[in-house]
Amino acid sequence: MYRWCFDQMAEEEEHVVSLVDVLEEDEELEEEASAVLAASDAEHCSYSQGYVKRQALYACGTCCPPGGAAAGVCLACSYKCHEGHQLYELYTKRNFRCDCGNSKFKDLTCKLSPDKEEVNSGNKYSHNFFGLYCTCSRPYPDPRTRSDQMIQCVVCEDWLHGRHLGAEVPDSVELQEMICESCMKKNQFLWTYAAHMAGTAPPNQQNPVKPEVKPEVKPEVTAEADDEPSAKRLRLQGEPEGEEPKGVCRLKELQQIGRSRSQSGATFWPSGWRSRLCTCADCQKLVSEAGAPFLLDETDTVLAYETKGKTLERTNQSAADPLMSALDRLNRVQQLELIHEYNDLKTELKDFLQSFASEGKVVTPDDIRQFFEQQQSRKRRRANGQLYGP
Repeated sequence: MYRWCFDQMAEEEEHVVSLVDVLEEDEELEEEASAVLAASDAEHCSYSQGYVKRQALYACGTCCPPGGAAAGVCLACSYKCHEGHQLYELYTKRNFRCDCGNSKFKDLTCKLSPDKEEVNSGNKYSHNFFGLYCTCSRPYPDPRTRSDQMIQCVVCEDWLHGRHLGAEVPDSVELQEMICESCMKKNQFLWTYAAHMAGTAPPNQQNPVKPEVKPEVKPEVTAEADDEPSAKRLRLQGEPEGEEPKGVCRLKELQQIGRSRSQSGATFWPSGWRSRLCTCADCQKLVSEAGAPFLLDETDTVLAYETKGKTLERTNQSAADPLMSALDRLNRVQQLELIHEYNDLKTELKDFLQSFASEGKVVTPDDIRQFFEQQQSRKRRRANGQLYGP
């Protein structure tokens, strides 16, 4: 379950943390930041790309305060054009074109892409662009209320407090995407899929989730009386699994089964659920008229965007890593020797620091200096043929 970016952690009392804890937390924060930002360009305004499929966005409270027109700016413009301004982090939004410097900004011209149309008519805005979230329209973090996780709806892309979802938030990591109650009611066809795939019903009305079974289907699409909800589509008799017969609507198949659930509260969906939606011509028209064709696109997910960002970040880090650059200039024997030396040094440094941790001692600059002096001494002795000894 992705509680992207808006999880709030509160400690009840002070406690002592180790350096390892700090480093691990810092590494986790860096990884989260790279997942959100690495797939967006930090140097060039995204305006020339049109309505970008998904990108990191910000709203400027200084240039576009509440009561005025809502506007969003790309990552690069947040750095280059709005430094020192009050920025609202919007995480990511789909199909958005950068507004920076257009008619919504009275006293600012975009430094990166000054020639823009007055308005981006294809953009969609919400109260998020004024730093407000959820059905309660409160800021984040909210000084007036208790801390609560916030989860993003994959349809309207608003962030909602867990306590305002009208449903219990599942612990299962497999239930990765949430659709809020408002969006479910605007897209009634989703309730049919929810009865077979969504993992959580409103409190005290939760349907049991049982292991998937493969129903025996007759040539006329029916289901046995004791069928349990299945995440897979129903198959006609003799149809090879994995193939979708032409002219068969998966949504109508599920509707004929007649399985239902209470139509209230947010719904939570498992990984890959979008691939199980029907893509027949009628269903494509249905989701298009509902303004949600992205539901049929598995690459629209935030998970796909984050994965792309992490991959780009790792690639960039490898290219900038001095060790990797040095390895590229060496032959294979030299590469192996350098890697062994590096791993040995890392292991010895870890053991050295662990000895201080186990005894509760503080590591001083002199201790670190002494460690590396010992390493140099050992290296010289090895070079002179003295392979053993401290």
